[in-house]
Amino acid sequence: MNETLATSPEISPTRIAVAFCQVLRGLGLRVPVSRVSLFIEALGQVGLEERDAVYWAGRSTLVSDPEEISDFDRAFAVFWEQRRSSNLEVKVPPVSVSVSTDGGEDNDELLDEQMTSSGPTIQVRYSALETLREKDFAECSDHEINELKRLIAGLRFTSTTRPSRRRLPSKHQTRNPDMRRMLRSALAMGGEPVHRKYLRQDRRPRRLVLLVDVSGSMEPYARALIRFAHATVVGRTRVEAFAIGTRLTRITRELSSRDPDAALQAAAGAVEDWSGGTRLGATLKEFNELWGLRGMARGAIVVLLSDGWDRGDPEVLGEQMERLHRVSYRQVWVNPLKHTPGYAPLARGMAAALPHTDEFIEGHSFESLERLTEAVSA
Repeated sequence: MNETLATSPEISPTRIAVAFCQVLRGLGLRVPVSRVSLFIEALGQVGLEERDAVYWAGRSTLVSDPEEISDFDRAFAVFWEQRRSSNLEVKVPPVSVSVSTDGGEDNDELLDEQMTSSGPTIQVRYSALETLREKDFAECSDHEINELKRLIAGLRFTSTTRPSRRRLPSKHQTRNPDMRRMLRSALAMGGEPVHRKYLRQDRRPRRLVLLVDVSGSMEPYARALIRFAHATVVGRTRVEAFAIGTRLTRITRELSSRDPDAALQAAAGAVEDWSGGTRLGATLKEFNELWGLRGMARGAIVVLLSDGWDRGDPEVLGEQMERLHRVSYRQVWVNPLKHTPGYAPLARGMAAALPHTDEFIEGHSFESLERLTEAVSA
C-alpha cells in the first residue's frame, strides 16, 4: 500500500527537494544542481501525496550510479519515512509539508545557495497508515478501528478460476474441433470443410468459503474479521460466509449489504452464540454434512479464521478437517495468535487441524489481511 503525505501551505516542494539533496551530498553522492532541478520538476509532476511516486522521482533523477542505490534508499527511509539508522541521522519531527506544482525558485544560483546554506531544517513525515497496517487489532483504539474499517472496505479481490465442462468457440487452434460450426460453414462451400472451427475450455470462478470463529477467545479480532468477510462477499463472486462457535450460522445473506455497518449489525443479530464457547470439531462436522461435502466445498478455497481453541474433542476436529481437505481445492487457516513471539500451535484443536492445512498465516492486523487477500486471489 502506498503511504500518503500530509499537506500544509507553509513549505514548498523546492525547499524539501533541496533539503533531501543536502542529505544525499552528506552521504557522498554526487548531486549537481542540474539534477536537483530535475528532481523539483519531477515532484511538480507527481506531487508529494504518494510515497512510491516521490521515491521513483528521486531515484530516477538523483542517482547516476547503481552503487549509490543503497545509500539513496537509506537516506530516503530516514528523511521521508522517519526510520532510524545507525549511520545516518536526520531530524524529522512530525511537521506537514505543502504540495505545489509551480516549481518555486528553481534557478541554478538560488538552488546552489540553498544547497550550501545552513538554514532552518526542513522537517517532513509520512502519515501513520504504515504503523496502523501493522498494529494488532486487539491494541487499536476506537479511532484506529474506524480507520481500519475504511482500509478493509478498500481491499480488492480477484476471483481465482477453475476449468469448466463448458466449451466456448475459440479463435485459435485447440485439441477440440467444433463439429457443429464446421459443418454449418461447410454448407456454404459445397460440403467441403474449408474453414476449421475449434472449441476452448471455459473457466469459472472458484468458490471461496469463509468460516469465522466468533467465540469469546476471538472477541478482540472477531469484528475485524467479520468486516473482512463482508468485504470479501461484496467484492468477489461465489463467496459463502459462516460464523462458528458453539453452533454453525450461515451469514452470507447478512453480509451481502453494501453498507459495512448494516452488514455487521445484521450478522451479529443472526449469530446467537457470539462471544460464547468454541466447538470447532462439532461445527465443522455440521458444515461438512449440511453444506461442504454436498457440493459447497468441492473444489473451493476454504478459509478458517480461528485461534484454534476448542472445548470439544480434538480428534473430531482432525477427522473433519481431513474430510474437508479431501474435497476442497485448498485450505487456509488464519490464526491471530500466530504473530505472538514464541508462539507454537500447542492448542489441541490447532495441533489436530494443522496437518490438514495447506497454508497457516497470521490474522491479527490489516497487513496480515492483505496477505490473506493475496493468498485467496493467487
